[in-house]
Amino acid sequence: MTSEQTATTESAAATGTDRSGHDHASHGYITAKDDYLKRLRRIEGQARGLQRMVEEEKYCIDILTQVSAMTKALQAVAMGLLEDHISHCVVDAAVAGGPEAEAKIKEATDAIARLVRS
Repeated sequence: MTSEQTATTESAAATGTDRSGHDHASHGYITAKDDYLKRLRRIEGQARGLQRMVEEEKYCIDILTQVSAMTKALQAVAMGLLEDHISHCVVDAAVAGGPEAEAKIKEATDAIARLVRS
């Protein structure tokens, strides 16, 4: 991370905003934050389980099956976050109009493209 990125991140943390200057309380996922955290902790446990399987030299296909399950769980989190972002952040920006609306639509489109490629 560059010193400029660090300064931006530290400034955002101090003001309660993210890197783009948006208020954290306004994120679309905030109402489901506990659910997302619970799901991410479960995924974290799956990752530890995968490490243990490799350490214990389990059968390749069994490990791959667990990788697939973990990947699906991450994709479900990503899709939920994307849905929350579109239904909250993008819709709010579209209602307001102007360059912010165009930026939010581009941002969402780019995120969808990254998810499709992954």
